[in-house]
Amino acid sequence: MAKPRRGIKFNHRNGNGYSSSVDGRRSSFSDISEAASQPGSPTTAGNGAEQLPEVSEYEKKKQTFITRSIWTFVMIGAFFGAMFMGHIYIIAVVTAVQIVSFKEVIAIANVPSRARRLRFTKSLNWYWLATTMYFLYGESVIYYFKHIVLVDKVLLPFATHHRFISFMLYVIGFVFFVASLQAGHYRFQFTQFAWTHMALYLIVVQAHFIMNNVFEGMIWFFLPVSLVICNDIFAYICGITFGRTQLIKLSPKKTVEGFVGAWFLTVIFGVGMTNVLMRYKYFICPVNDLGANIWTSLQCTPNPVFIAHTYNLPIWFPFAKSFSMAPMQVHILVFATFASLIAPFGGFFASGLKRTFKIKDFGDSIPGHGGITDRMDCQFIMGFFAYMYYHSFIAVYKVSLGGVIETAITGLTPEEQMELVKGISKHLYNQGVIAEGVGYPFLSP
Repeated sequence: MAKPRRGIKFNHRNGNGYSSSVDGRRSSFSDISEAASQPGSPTTAGNGAEQLPEVSEYEKKKQTFITRSIWTFVMIGAFFGAMFMGHIYIIAVVTAVQIVSFKEVIAIANVPSRARRLRFTKSLNWYWLATTMYFLYGESVIYYFKHIVLVDKVLLPFATHHRFISFMLYVIGFVFFVASLQAGHYRFQFTQFAWTHMALYLIVVQAHFIMNNVFEGMIWFFLPVSLVICNDIFAYICGITFGRTQLIKLSPKKTVEGFVGAWFLTVIFGVGMTNVLMRYKYFICPVNDLGANIWTSLQCTPNPVFIAHTYNLPIWFPFAKSFSMAPMQVHILVFATFASLIAPFGGFFASGLKRTFKIKDFGDSIPGHGGITDRMDCQFIMGFFAYMYYHSFIAVYKVSLGGVIETAITGLTPEEQMELVKGISKHLYNQGVIAEGVGYPFLSP
């Protein structure tokens, strides 16, 4: 039997006999193969195998451009397909973006070697996500669909106690986190706790407002998204055409000329797109039927902001006495300005975050583009702004069916509710809306 050789060290093994990488992880066989196949390695030089020619820088850029272009058209097609198929499909897209972006962001601060020694680190991250989404989605469903949720025997207890249930779910996670703390890992565990909550706020909460924009009307979702995308394209075109002055050190390729030129072009695009979208009720109507799509459309009384008003000009104005314009055409100037001057700082924030962790992209979810977060960094803050602006300056608050049902169920006793039903039934009978047989059970003394 051959004697074991002593004093011989293997570069790809650690003291336990396992292959390891620089960050402490066990290297896969593919990692070892890649390390051994580097130019000048003993394996390559000694086996006499023919080396593959290196791909030129031009070929690499060409392949990246082709891949990026293909996936750009795929994303555009999927986006418009989901939007035309109906609101529920757009909500599904927003939900998927939420989950993938959250996964990418928490991954960059994770230390795999430590996470493996702590049993519940990843489980707690996903538990926080599930709890937050339960709370936020529940709030939206209850707010926009009260007339359905509050009259359902099964859903009623969940709707009336939704916030308490959500709070208790969070408390359970909090207690479980404290109970799982281990000596020697406190700093890592509390870092993960803080990082996860930051990701929940910056991604999940802001994406929730984007989803609410869909419920308010497709235009409040599509316009902010398209403004950000077009501003990014215009900034690139203006930057490479006449850009000279660097805008910010976090993004060295951004120029002041591109920044300002994109603002001007984004305003023009926004005004033109708004004039088109205002003509279709599918875009301007709030959601009252989740089964609606571009072919079935929606029916509603348009928000006054979409109705043209006539404005009189000063008597000394030489060319005309008055002009007609919808208020939305003024609001879009604010939207376009925010998308051009403020939303890009969401991208700068993401660039700073990536530089902090010395990574190029948040992930590789989209070939040629990086991660989902790399494409959505400006969209989150833009969607949040659109929601706040809409509810501050545009929304028309009036009594809704869901609001009346909620008030009757939560504020009246069963006897008072019966009196309310009798009164409404009697009124409808007197107006000829319902027949005597229909109203009879409620009209009887």
